[in-house]
Amino acid sequence: MKHLSGKQQFVIHLNDISPLSSQVSDAILNMLSEVKIKKNHDLQSIGQTCKTIYFVQQGVARIYYYKDGKDVTEYFAFENDLIIRAESLFTGKPSHKAIQSISDTNFIAIPARQLFALFDQHRDIERLFRKIVEHSYVDTINRLESLQFHAAEERYRSLIEKSPEVIQEIPLKHIASYLGITQVSLSRIRANIS
Repeated sequence: MKHLSGKQQFVIHLNDISPLSSQVSDAILNMLSEVKIKKNHDLQSIGQTCKTIYFVQQGVARIYYYKDGKDVTEYFAFENDLIIRAESLFTGKPSHKAIQSISDTNFIAIPARQLFALFDQHRDIERLFRKIVEHSYVDTINRLESLQFHAAEERYRSLIEKSPEVIQEIPLKHIASYLGITQVSLSRIRANIS
């Protein structure tokens, strides 16, 4: 069997979410690009306007910002996860947040303007991305509710269940920030779980 490119594998993944016609699959494939970012480098920096939709193909990435001089992790993205700064993408304004690779990371990039132009022509693209955005929105709500209603240990366990690789790939300072706790508290939680 012929080896599939990363872009072809990604289109297969999209078809698993919502079936696409071959014409639509080809249209998406033609607009995709692959972006490789080294560990601890920004894919998009603070102050840039987001014009591209990214998916992690391989590796781990995060969205972060600074508050009171501290680096705060808002979101982790693992394989096949969507990673965008939606507040910038949909308003056209520069973002106060950045996207950074935590490991050497391969992204699949889709230019938003080109993609959105296809929505009216191909309803299956619109349906597909509606499902992706709905899933992302539910994840965001679940994260907010987790911060509101669950103890730090529960939030940590939930993160490990979702992505066991979090232990190996992500620095503890980013995990602690994401959970809204100190590194000392995270070390205690990890000791209790081990």
